[in-house]
Amino acid sequence: MKEKRALVITSISAPNQALEKFAAGCMEKNIHFIVIGDSKSPADFRLDGCDFYSLQRQRSLPFKLAALLPEKKYSRKNIGYLIAASLQNNVILESDDDNYPLTSFWKKSEINCSAYHIENSGWLNVYAYFIQEKVWPRAFPLEHVNDEVPPMSAFSYKEIVCPVQQGLADENPDVDAVFRLVKMLPVHFKRAPAIALGRKTCCPFNSQNTRWFMPAFPLMYLPTHCSFRMTDIWRSFVAQRIFWENNWSVLFHKPTVYQKRNEHNILNDFLEEIPGYLNNNAILSTLDALQLKAGEKNINENLKRCYEALIKMKLVGEEEMQLLDAWCSDLKLILDK
Repeated sequence: MKEKRALVITSISAPNQALEKFAAGCMEKNIHFIVIGDSKSPADFRLDGCDFYSLQRQRSLPFKLAALLPEKKYSRKNIGYLIAASLQNNVILESDDDNYPLTSFWKKSEINCSAYHIENSGWLNVYAYFIQEKVWPRAFPLEHVNDEVPPMSAFSYKEIVCPVQQGLADENPDVDAVFRLVKMLPVHFKRAPAIALGRKTCCPFNSQNTRWFMPAFPLMYLPTHCSFRMTDIWRSFVAQRIFWENNWSVLFHKPTVYQKRNEHNILNDFLEEIPGYLNNNAILSTLDALQLKAGEKNINENLKRCYEALIKMKLVGEEEMQLLDAWCSDLKLILDK
């Protein structure tokens, strides 16, 4: 199948240099560039090469989810995913408005990848294979930060199915508030070989530089009723758990963007990350214990079981299920066409 791509970003910024870079690249590569706005977005947002969706325009869409999602939430990005899928794209790229694409960002890729593959290793800090210094991704359990990682020689190099492919980000990567408070930036990752994580192996992946292939589209869902700093992280845990049932792997590869981070209050970030610091180990154990079903036809059911478990842990609000049901219904109608 010929690759047809869309790029989805959510932003409350006026067109900035990062968005301009993405827009220019999308025009050159014939990629549909979708920017999802929110209540603070400028009313006069205009950028050549960009399809901007204001709140009003989002609410005019024929999606159940569009009428239900609250304002001022990163999870409004879900609307962008639905738009991208409805336009018959079979690959969805995503990033943020403070990332800058490198030339390699625009290269096409395949769902079947050759990479170093590892299974049955529990928590694995993938960043350790791309840099000598101690660096870990946001939401990697702090109690495992100093765990030794197996040598690359312990991995097999082979072709595997990777419906999610996470690129790293140079300079100011997606690390947690603890790292930012005690360590030094910038960070520059090595251009090391790609690594794929299979069954019973987990590392957080984020929404800053991620490529999704159509079989994994249902797993793009970002929860709303949880910590802002955990929404894409807990999504990644749910996705990886469901991947295990389908013999899919998550690919991590060299940086294809660099980040000049928007202004953040690091202590506020720390507070938003506390649910992760305290519970990420328990989340993975809980998800691992679930009885899920193999096969793409069971992904929506598995997705709901995973979020029911997170609600039972009181990490996600009960209101989430209404949004998740709308997401599953909307996406099924799109993909069944």
